[in-house]
Amino acid sequence: MAVETTYLELSETDGGAHKFYEVIVDDTEMTIRYGRIGDAGATTKTTFADHDKARAAAAKKIGEKVRKGYAPAVQGQRAKRAVSRRAIVSTRSTAKTAPVLWRYRSGTSAFGIFVDSKVCMVGNEAGVITTLSHNAEVQQQFKLPDGVKCIVADDAWLYAGCDDGNVYDLSGKVPRLAYRIAPDIDIYWLDIHDGILGVSDAGGGVAAIDHEDEFLWRRKSAGSSGWMVRCDADAVHHGHSGGVTSYDWRTGEQRWHQKTGAVLFGWQESTTLYAGTATREVVEFGKDGSARRTYRADAAVFSCATSPDGQYVFAGDNSSSVYCFDSSGNRLWKLGTGCGSAYSMQYHDERLYIVTTDGSLACIDATEAAIRAAEQGTVPEVVDVKAPRMEAVAASTTVEIVTADAGDGIILECYEDGGRLRVRVVSEGYQRSWQVQFPKNIRESGARYVVSEVRESARGGFYRAFGEIRRLA
Repeated sequence: MAVETTYLELSETDGGAHKFYEVIVDDTEMTIRYGRIGDAGATTKTTFADHDKARAAAAKKIGEKVRKGYAPAVQGQRAKRAVSRRAIVSTRSTAKTAPVLWRYRSGTSAFGIFVDSKVCMVGNEAGVITTLSHNAEVQQQFKLPDGVKCIVADDAWLYAGCDDGNVYDLSGKVPRLAYRIAPDIDIYWLDIHDGILGVSDAGGGVAAIDHEDEFLWRRKSAGSSGWMVRCDADAVHHGHSGGVTSYDWRTGEQRWHQKTGAVLFGWQESTTLYAGTATREVVEFGKDGSARRTYRADAAVFSCATSPDGQYVFAGDNSSSVYCFDSSGNRLWKLGTGCGSAYSMQYHDERLYIVTTDGSLACIDATEAAIRAAEQGTVPEVVDVKAPRMEAVAASTTVEIVTADAGDGIILECYEDGGRLRVRVVSEGYQRSWQVQFPKNIRESGARYVVSEVRESARGGFYRAFGEIRRLA
């Protein structure tokens, strides 16, 4: 039986989509390969009961893509296009230097940062994520297939958005593919709340995606370049060139919109949003859409953050300076980073952590005493952290195989449902009809797995696998 191959491309001008989509039918198996033109892309395989059903499923997929603007093409004729990146228009700060305690140079410019009580993490545009202790000891490195856009936490889970169009779970010893984003979305930023993924893109689009990669909705905001998306229990908040727009996470219905300068970054607290803009401001809104305060910088704001109680608001501009404001909007200080402009930042325990245009993760002492000394020209000697030689752990599709004895673990089963592979709990005491959020690229129909724990999502209706994953023999 002849193998049937359909190859489609969607290539838009002005930095739009530049994607391919290939469907191969080989007897009862349908293989889909998709990604950016010029890349190997991601691959999924589905087996059907007979050849006719495989062909019907392929025709449906092809029809969906053609309706979205994809057209038949010859592979290799179009050249690979550079991934959209924030333009670096960064100059040296004229302010006195901030009290940087330590600095780790990751090797290339970096967007991704995550800091909690245990670790500090930086993810750079080479796809390398480095974990350090608060005492500046390098502990671990991950290697993703492409540049890291951001690192976000969702309860006990930690995720990295990658320029290959996918999201990886970093919660275990090995990165696992958690979400496959549609190939026509050029991700600028993402956030996750209770398993619901919010994604903003180069064209100003925003989408909410559930735990099984299925779109809850997609919208086009009144602007482009969506550098901000923040999710909470009620809404997806989107910042773009036209301001900040808030959508109901369930339906995508617009809740409110506020005009600002072009948004370059966004931060949130429980009831408050902060948008860093190209018009030299951090703009504060209540999550009900109410306008609150404006914090004025001297140059375009690349990043912002707050102390947990909102007492202090921090900003990083494109002239390699960082600022601190009080909650009334008064500027308390401005100091130079000494290591480039802060693309992202996070405050923790009287320290401000930034990742910069030169790829540094820098730890700044934000105590009042250290800041006053820095304003007088006295700063500590910076400790330049050197990473020991270690092998970066790559995203994996392999799973350790163990005996049929699951011990204290929870047993999961992968099954086929309407042409998709899904996972459910088969151990006693769980809702068997609920699906389990589980890595996409290790699923195999009929296979059983054992995990340390499954947790019910806060919204209910599905479980989330937690801890190390092993396959039962």
